Amino acid sequence: MISLPTISRPTRNLRRLGVALAAGATLISLSACMPSNDPPEKDTGGGTSEAKAGSNDEKGDTVVIGFSAPAADHGWMAAITDAAEAEAEKYDDIDLRVAEGTNDVNLQISQVETFINEKVDAIVLLPFDGAAMTPVALKAMEAGIPVINVDREFDDPNAARATILGDNYGMGVSAGQYVCSEAGDNSDAVVAEIAGIDSLPLTQDRSKGFADALKKCGLKVNNRVAAEFTVESGEKVASNLLQAAPKIDFLWNHDDDQGVGVLAAIENAGRDEFTMIGGAGSRNAMDAIKSGDGVLKATVIYPSTQGADGIRTARLLVQQKAMSDLVENEVPRSIQLFAPVVTEENVDDYIDAAFAS
Repeated sequence: MISLPTISRPTRNLRRLGVALAAGATLISLSACMPSNDPPEKDTGGGTSEAKAGSNDEKGDTVVIGFSAPAADHGWMAAITDAAEAEAEKYDDIDLRVAEGTNDVNLQISQVETFINEKVDAIVLLPFDGAAMTPVALKAMEAGIPVINVDREFDDPNAARATILGDNYGMGVSAGQYVCSEAGDNSDAVVAEIAGIDSLPLTQDRSKGFADALKKCGLKVNNRVAAEFTVESGEKVASNLLQAAPKIDFLWNHDDDQGVGVLAAIENAGRDEFTMIGGAGSRNAMDAIKSGDGVLKATVIYPSTQGADGIRTARLLVQQKAMSDLVENEVPRSIQLFAPVVTEENVDDYIDAAFAS
């Protein structure tokens, strides 16, 4: 189901310009531009006609944006769409059309085709399957509609004008570096890992980053299991892990949603001898970290604001604006978000942006 609010039509010259851009432009990594402990902006404040003249927030022509993402069957995924809608609400000049979240690739393809037929000004798309959605994204680009690819990449860079990504490898690196710093001189520390779905590249990237970071301080993953990003699977595999490993010093769980089940298994087993690190950055995890009680002492952020960043990027592209803090005259081709570690010391900087799991 697609909402169809009344719209006004902007010009679309820029859409043609966006399509003309080819692959291979410079990757802009925001992590290179900000210190690792810098907090995100709590107020991503939108623009209105009251914004300063000439600023990116100054009201422009209305931009009609089609938004499609997978079903909200996971706390992080639900937060993606919620944040995108909240961001659009901040702008008087954004008309957002949100397709119902779906894990059916054929349905998501039809949603994008509807946006193309309606001649929206831009499409923000978090594909259920990046490869499967590539042809229809290419079709949109060929129709002069810039596509902003969020989180799961297409397999053809020409299928998107801009891409907003988290940093899965960086998540693993951040978790591993935290373990190294906490382990200190303990070269015999026992490290365990509870991954997500093993067949997914994002899980493989997270595990590789974790192993690479541990290697630098002489540690390795001693016990590893994989869950399925659900509470139930997290509890099941964590129970098996705890039975197989009578002593653990550090445990990294890739995902805070499945972490609800992991923590239940830990409580049921009566284990508290280790430090646990979470992943993604849920509100529950941050509340636990802030309390200082229990084994969960840190989590690694995988931003749930990627859809919101996609909305802002789409607006800039269609209104022919650039990112004001960059020297570049054009919106970058790719933006990769940082994966900071949240601990009791800095949790207040991040908790307001956390998602509910």
